Amino acid sequence: MQAQETKTDDSPQQIQRVEITGSSIKRINKEGALPVQTLTQDDIAKTGATSVADLVQALPSMQGFVPQSSSVNGSGGGLETASIHGIGSAYTLVLLNGRRIARSQDSAVNLASIPLSAVERVEILTDGASALYGSDAIGGVVNFILKKNSTDLTVTGGYNSPLKSGGKSYNVGITKGFGDLDKDGYNVMLSYSHDEQANLEASQRSFSNSGLVPFSVGGQQYSLYQLSSYTAPAGVTLKSNGGNTVTQFSPNYLQTGHCAPNTFLSGQYCKYNYASTVELIPKSTRDSFVASGNFKLNSNTTLFGELVASSFKIDPQYAPAAQGLQLTPGSALYNKYVTPYLGQLGINPGDVTGATMNMRLVDAGGRTDEYKTNALHMAFGVDGNAYGWDYNASFTHSQNTWTDTATGGYLSNNAFNNIVAAGNFDPFAAPGSSAGVLAPAVLHQELNKSTTKLDVLNLHASHDLFTLPAGTAQIGLGAEVAREQYSLSPSAILMGTNALQPNYTDFMIGGNAGQLPIDASRKNYGAFTELLVPVAKNLDLTGALRYDSYDAAKNNANFDINGNPIASATQGNSASKATYKISARWQPVDSFLLRGSYGTGFRAPNLSQITNPLSPFGVTAGTYNCPFSPPDPRAAGCQGTSQYDVLQGGNGQTGSAGLKPETSTQSTIGFRLEPIRNLSIGFDLWRVNIKNQIVFLPESLPFANPAAYSNYLTLYNDPAIGPTVALLQTPVNLASASYQGIDWDHSYRTKTPVGDMSLQWTGTYMLKAEQNIPGNGIQSDVGKYGSDQQVVFRIISRLAASWKQSDTWTHSLAVNYRSGYHDQRYTADNAAVRIVNPDGSYGAFVAMPNHDVASYTTFDWQTKMTVKKGFVITAGIKNLFDRTPPLSLINAGGGNQVGYDARYTDPLGRQLYLTGSYKF
Repeated sequence: MQAQETKTDDSPQQIQRVEITGSSIKRINKEGALPVQTLTQDDIAKTGATSVADLVQALPSMQGFVPQSSSVNGSGGGLETASIHGIGSAYTLVLLNGRRIARSQDSAVNLASIPLSAVERVEILTDGASALYGSDAIGGVVNFILKKNSTDLTVTGGYNSPLKSGGKSYNVGITKGFGDLDKDGYNVMLSYSHDEQANLEASQRSFSNSGLVPFSVGGQQYSLYQLSSYTAPAGVTLKSNGGNTVTQFSPNYLQTGHCAPNTFLSGQYCKYNYASTVELIPKSTRDSFVASGNFKLNSNTTLFGELVASSFKIDPQYAPAAQGLQLTPGSALYNKYVTPYLGQLGINPGDVTGATMNMRLVDAGGRTDEYKTNALHMAFGVDGNAYGWDYNASFTHSQNTWTDTATGGYLSNNAFNNIVAAGNFDPFAAPGSSAGVLAPAVLHQELNKSTTKLDVLNLHASHDLFTLPAGTAQIGLGAEVAREQYSLSPSAILMGTNALQPNYTDFMIGGNAGQLPIDASRKNYGAFTELLVPVAKNLDLTGALRYDSYDAAKNNANFDINGNPIASATQGNSASKATYKISARWQPVDSFLLRGSYGTGFRAPNLSQITNPLSPFGVTAGTYNCPFSPPDPRAAGCQGTSQYDVLQGGNGQTGSAGLKPETSTQSTIGFRLEPIRNLSIGFDLWRVNIKNQIVFLPESLPFANPAAYSNYLTLYNDPAIGPTVALLQTPVNLASASYQGIDWDHSYRTKTPVGDMSLQWTGTYMLKAEQNIPGNGIQSDVGKYGSDQQVVFRIISRLAASWKQSDTWTHSLAVNYRSGYHDQRYTADNAAVRIVNPDGSYGAFVAMPNHDVASYTTFDWQTKMTVKKGFVITAGIKNLFDRTPPLSLINAGGGNQVGYDARYTDPLGRQLYLTGSYKF
């Protein structure tokens, strides 16, 4: 944020000092000791990005974020995040005008809540900054600086259209400023913007419209085989011979000899092609309002205030709900759809011991959520200079309200059962005839709501401290007090039957149950100091020291392991942490700069990691022997060698069993070299090591050593089977992680007879991305799909060339590159890949350990025309050569899309866009 320049007619213009992300000391803006990348308005415009998430997530230094596509399977909730160097969204601090923003769903800052049209510039610090900002800045900082001090009336608009169907988007905005701060002593700026994104369906792209995707490895033909046994018309699973024989068949196939549309034959069973029913890009809308005001009290003191209010709505749709129902022998449906085919299947009617119909409720429509995020960010304070101190005092209130509303495809189980019992719905009939029948059971209601609030009182100041032969030493001081709150209010149908509503009987078909409310809060305090010392000519040293203290969490919605409400309580540990950072900048000659830093960092556990109530989460992935015997009372829950229940929630324990902050060390060393005029070469080697990382305990450890992990195994009364041993899967400080890589940033500018030319090449080369969890060993994600269902690309780079032909015309070309990687691996038992026989028929399921995902390169072109001063029109083509996403075999980690990984590639294909802005 800029300090105000002081100037009189009789004095020379003073050199302007600015506040740089990663430092509290205002100084002359120049290349510093820390690697800070700045994207100006011109840089942003050249990318063709239509949203903040599009802009940030396309940067080479960004990996491991949550993209919009993750919402298509109902888990992302409309969240879009930033993650520097693949370390994770929780380790990247996102700021707005240098101030913290409330997290969405107590997870991470939702970039979708920040309007791109209001952004003046973005500063990305790719180095840890906990010594200045406190928690969450282990991986780095992304700081969005909003426009201010403008008097223009500016109207903007943009339209983006793929050449293929689906996925169009547009945006409009208007900004007006009043008053010149220097001349009038005040400035007020108001801005409004509206953005819309149309959906893109999987059926609109050939690479994603089927769960059967052919490919070859080593000359052998295979097929990805991602189909569902929950199908329409319904299929049947029969158990006979005392349950020892399982037979699956589709009555409609045995009757007609062919499968229904959107199903594929597997034996005598028509499996459902769910992949064709999902979306690649959901429909979304955003409305944003930004207001800022600056008022000079005198030449040294300015009052300021800012408000950002946004409403972001995203409507992802995925496959219709699946449901299994018992088929009773002798019932009308059994007699009509099972009995006639038993002879054909070679099954004696008297041997049948059970029958289930596997339905896909297509006529209820695809499951559709409306995720809505309403964000409000307000800050006001004073910025000034007194007694040689540059100071800033501010109060910030930031809140984020997220709601999940069912708008289609989900059904009330009670209402659905009534329809089935009345004989009004035939699950074995062809889809398309029962939409009206099922409509009364389809849910249209709010399912869940969460609110996070953050209040921060902050004061920081900087001052020239003393003079040395090499220059003036400067000091920065700061302190803050913060309070954060997190609440979750699930609906009755999302909670299901529990102690809060013991007589409730309904549940949601197509969704989950067992949620419990949350109402938690805590306070934290922090103070820091920073010292900049010019120890010699062209050598600066900077040291920073910070101390933070976190109270234990207060939980007003507290439950025992059986979901019974208990008294409000203080949960988790209070914690305090000191962090430091030392950095150096040495420039022996004008053409060479060497810089480096070393520091420590930390991340405090989120409120949800402490206070989430335990709720049923399914069963263990593996099968285990019961770890208890009498007289241990938990032996009453032994089920022999079996899968056991899992209860998942926060860790509210105190002492050594409770959560403590994660800790880290970060270091960078880099240089910038300008061997000739207008050529700049820059490299930075960085490393981040994390200890006490918060993860879920691997399920195998407590069963293998119940004495050491006794607190994680309990006796639980399962509503279906009664008393059983259950694994308490709560977060613990267990893992360590290590990340290392090289960032580069090279540029070249020159004047030619045909105009000004420039070239910029930025990128990241990952050397290491490892996590070590005891019992699981060291897991690496670099260049492969890892055990955490993520990919860390070895190389991501962007090469951008610009040609300013004249004051009217500017052209640019960008090349975006991601290296290839090893795909998700399968065994034959995973039943995910089948061999394709020479005649085109499908053979057996096979292992697939060696499929590689190809590298991904796209080209973007843009031409900007300055019609006249203040009137600019820009046209461009994204993905100039229409590169389709490379084949990926994943079935976990992203959304429900099949055939490619939507987290890393763009399904839109070649796109034309047009933007315009006019300043009055």
